[in-house]
Amino acid sequence: MINPNNKAFSTKKRLKSFVYAYNGILYLMRTQHNAWIHLVITCVTLAMAVCFSVTQCQWIAIILCIGIVFAAETFNTSIELLCDARFTEYDKRAEIIKDTAAGAVLIVSIASAIVGGIIFLPKIIELLK
Repeated sequence: MINPNNKAFSTKKRLKSFVYAYNGILYLMRTQHNAWIHLVITCVTLAMAVCFSVTQCQWIAIILCIGIVFAAETFNTSIELLCDARFTEYDKRAEIIKDTAAGAVLIVSIASAIVGGIIFLPKIIELLK
């Protein structure tokens, strides 16, 4: 069934959507201190992965963890901005919404740290022997 409200595919609009996404990433990196912390940890992790010659499966796990953490941080920022726009004065609901969004970032960050520990601790221990 054809939806008459759908507009025709436009390559120009699809390419422009990448510009919007890029602008969102720039906003995240310019305004969110935690994104910088994630970026530093990402650089250290990637350097360790190269130095320790991790396997292809380990690379996949590392890249997925990095992507999920940055996506969670981006969602958290979006949720905080929406709350700030919706709730102009203090509201307990906004506090809970922001806290749970931040909690999601913490959950994926901890899970990613555990994955990093599983990958890198045996390699570090072996190096120290």
